[in-house]
Amino acid sequence: MHLTGLPGAAVQDARERVRPAVENSGLEWPLRRVTVNLSPADLRKEGPGFDLPIAIAVLAATAQVPQEKLHSYALAGELSLQGALIPTAGILALSGAAARAGLTGVVVPEANTAEAALVDGLHVVGAPSLARVVEFFKGSWSARHVPAPVATAPSGPGLDFAEVRGQAAARRALEVAAAGGHNVLMIGSPGAGKTMLARRLPTILPAMARDEALAVTRLHSVAGLLPPGQGLVGARPFRAPHHSVSAAGLLGGGSGVIRPGEVSLAHHGVLFMDEVNEFRRDVLEGLRQPLEDGRVIVVRAVGAVAFPARFTLVAAANPCPCGFDGDLRKRCACLPNRLQAYRHRLSGPLLDRMDIRLRVPRLTRSELLGSSNVESSAKIRERVEEAFERQHRRFRGTSVRSNSDMPGAMGRREAALTITAEAALSRAVDRYQLTGRGFDRALKVARTVADLDGADRVDAQHLLEALSFRGSLDRPEDAGAA
Repeated sequence: MHLTGLPGAAVQDARERVRPAVENSGLEWPLRRVTVNLSPADLRKEGPGFDLPIAIAVLAATAQVPQEKLHSYALAGELSLQGALIPTAGILALSGAAARAGLTGVVVPEANTAEAALVDGLHVVGAPSLARVVEFFKGSWSARHVPAPVATAPSGPGLDFAEVRGQAAARRALEVAAAGGHNVLMIGSPGAGKTMLARRLPTILPAMARDEALAVTRLHSVAGLLPPGQGLVGARPFRAPHHSVSAAGLLGGGSGVIRPGEVSLAHHGVLFMDEVNEFRRDVLEGLRQPLEDGRVIVVRAVGAVAFPARFTLVAAANPCPCGFDGDLRKRCACLPNRLQAYRHRLSGPLLDRMDIRLRVPRLTRSELLGSSNVESSAKIRERVEEAFERQHRRFRGTSVRSNSDMPGAMGRREAALTITAEAALSRAVDRYQLTGRGFDRALKVARTVADLDGADRVDAQHLLEALSFRGSLDRPEDAGAA
């Protein structure tokens, strides 16, 4: 068997899998030269999902499978040497493409049936083996009907904001971030609770709409992270890559198949970058495009792919290499040149894209020893969902989903500043040295604060709270004044 049409390594291996699978399924392999042309010839074909369509095409060419039905179905699946169909990545994307092409249905491995059934209007045939697929096209076997699965949130550790001691300012900042989808930078000494706070952010995020859940599920399917048998992903993703991650691992890529990176796997969820100053500079600078555009374009020799990447970035860092710069109880031991180099790892353009920047102080003795009497995640989530619903009504009929997604012109219009808020903003432009991007982002945060307050217009107190989040790293006194 000879394959043409730019087959990748995994597709080339199909030559060694398909023939044993056909013969072990009780079917005949033609005793002649077999040429399989993968069209279009200028697009590289990758992945083991071509096994099943290649096998069926050969069987149809030798009149062992009727060809009439083949024109109405898309097929994908990896074959074992015994002819069994193995779960294959990317089935949801295949089903969506089949629906857009107007096909009747798809034939996929049985373990991928629930995933394929997420696309409405398709006849999904989940087959356990190649022999069953042949019987289906001959009309002697039919797959059982599988209803579209309901999204269920996975059961994970019972994290809750009620477990957080102190840190009232940080809890409020994360509530604002959850309500409007704003990026957050937390800087504080080791053990202050930055990671603890970040890992509890998903517990107060609003539930995903169906189209959001489909987009998240599709990305996880393409990346091969969707467990066999699982349908719709119900919980917003939370991704926390290690600081040693490569640019391809964070942004997407690969030498063969171009796969989504961590920024895309965090789509409609949270990307948490702990010890953000330890990430490579080129990796951090690669975040600029997805933070601004909500997508990332991966260009390789085999082609270019655009992946969605609209996420909430939560970054945490120590104030210096030793972690105690500015600490009132422990002196910093870092040399000035090391301290300056450490801070410069976060560039100005990247910092400008962080809507909320705050210091997380070390807990006091009374906070550590006292009883925890703070709001639970359920209570905070109620306010977040109410604010999110206000945004949903405001943006109905547009592609905007949250305040952080608003273009600059829309953000200035929807802020609807009062006279006192306009005066406060005028003073803040010079005081905080706001750039054009910083100006727009401050307005978006203020709009979210107003939504949490149930206000139709942004007043002075809403704007001052938003500005206190933006300037708390350089001017701690501003937060107190606000």
